[in-house]
Amino acid sequence: MAENLQGAKIKKQPERQCMGCNIKKPKKELIRIVRTPEGNVELDYTGKKAGRGAYICHSAACLKKIRKSGRVSKMLECAISDEVWNALEEELSLES
Repeated sequence: MAENLQGAKIKKQPERQCMGCNIKKPKKELIRIVRTPEGNVELDYTGKKAGRGAYICHSAACLKKIRKSGRVSKMLECAISDEVWNALEEELSLES
């Protein structure tokens, strides 16, 4: 671990890559889409749900890109329902 000037250890922030723009950002700045072990696809606001995850930044352009390309469906190995897409659109519109 790195140390700051006072000698205290600096905790490393986990980074993840946005599926739309391919830019790495701190995990807390991204929205996680998760396929649970039961096979359900949902938004994970805590970032701690069990299952396979894909990340997207808070950008309408990235959302449009991943929806059109189908990258998240391929990554999660299942179809994404309209409910999940609508929840993502709603999440991004609330932030604007």
